[in-house]
Amino acid sequence: MISTDVATVRPAARLRGELRLPGDKSISHRALILATLAAGECRVTGAGDGADVRSTAGAMRALGATVEVRPDDDGRNVVYRIVSPGADGLVQPVGILDCGNSGTSLRLIAGVVAGLPMTTVLDGDASLRRRPVARIIEPLRRMGAVLHGRRDDSLPPLTVVGHTPLQGTDHTTQVPSAQVKSAVLLAGLRAEGRTVVRERVATRDHTERMLRARGVPVERVEDDGAVAVAVEGGTAVQAIDQHVPADVSAAAFWLVAGATHHDAELILRDVGVNPTRRAVVDVLRAMGAEIEERPTDPTATDDVGEPIADLVVRSSSLRAIDLGPAEVAAAIDEIPVLCLAATQATGTTTIRGAGELRNKESDRIAGIAAGLRALGADVTVEGDDLTIRGGTALRGATTDSVDDHRLAMTFAIAGLMASGITMIERSGSASVSYPGFFADLEGVRA
Repeated sequence: MISTDVATVRPAARLRGELRLPGDKSISHRALILATLAAGECRVTGAGDGADVRSTAGAMRALGATVEVRPDDDGRNVVYRIVSPGADGLVQPVGILDCGNSGTSLRLIAGVVAGLPMTTVLDGDASLRRRPVARIIEPLRRMGAVLHGRRDDSLPPLTVVGHTPLQGTDHTTQVPSAQVKSAVLLAGLRAEGRTVVRERVATRDHTERMLRARGVPVERVEDDGAVAVAVEGGTAVQAIDQHVPADVSAAAFWLVAGATHHDAELILRDVGVNPTRRAVVDVLRAMGAEIEERPTDPTATDDVGEPIADLVVRSSSLRAIDLGPAEVAAAIDEIPVLCLAATQATGTTTIRGAGELRNKESDRIAGIAAGLRALGADVTVEGDDLTIRGGTALRGATTDSVDDHRLAMTFAIAGLMASGITMIERSGSASVSYPGFFADLEGVRA
């Protein structure tokens, strides 16, 4: 995706409102993929309608599933109806599978097609073509698939020649990545024997929860922070309906807005607060943010056991924090907006071991540092570490999202508290995960 839009954000005197956020992007991707692997009909309600999720939906259609979409009752998210022949009935795509800007789509679908008797080419936009794929090529090759990428098998386009059946593997991830873990587990469904993925740091567990809900036994063993997840090959995925909670990564922008603005109270409805995804909530609370959590009922879960709560955030006095590699891995998508929070905290915040941010839709370390400096913040980068000296009065400036949705939204939130006018170049990238973001931003001005 290449955006040429420029958004203008003026400071807000007060922030008030109740927000219903996009459906969780990570869960929406996985729900569409698992519905396609199951024979029969599934409905996915509350799904996100961003460009990334649409890329996954288009890929599932190309593989032979019928995927219909309509707005949900409040018009915020969408309902998908998927009718699929199941994994054994999927067909070779006529052309490439276009993953757009979505690394999740490319990596998870690679795990699916690795176990199908077909040749598939996965590609995307210019940004996606800079995302690393070696980390999924290596384990899928050991399982029996043939994979090739550009530049010595390091970058997309990615060609996958599937193999049936694959062989189970025991894989240890070198970099914490739920996408790599999920790709290998999805391939493991089409493998003979047991497939194990070992992580030094636990990553988001949506795939495991959703597989269990669909009748696939999943073993998970935790030991001193490390996790091993295993599936047995040959288990069919069952067709079930699923409701998608609101995306905690989308909530993060409003949590930071509410906590850092001098006069704010925002209510965020039905947010997924999965223990492996809620790190941004816990980090902000550790910084002193006043965030109230109201479970939607005493056993608030969706269809597959995802905890859900309303979050209420109010103006707060923040203090600096030190985040190490484990904390960074747990909140990797929210680090840019947490950097913004750090500019308004008392003291000096350090964020160490954030190298994975360089492999996202952009080099987010360089992008967030450049944007926050333009706004007057004191940010130092040394290698993969950031140091942010807080207590900064931000001033309006022109910032560049470098076509990265999370940077576009971070700079827009900064504009609510900065003096003067803030301009965000390539702001249309926000639609990758949050199409209604700028409308919501105007809506919370009191």
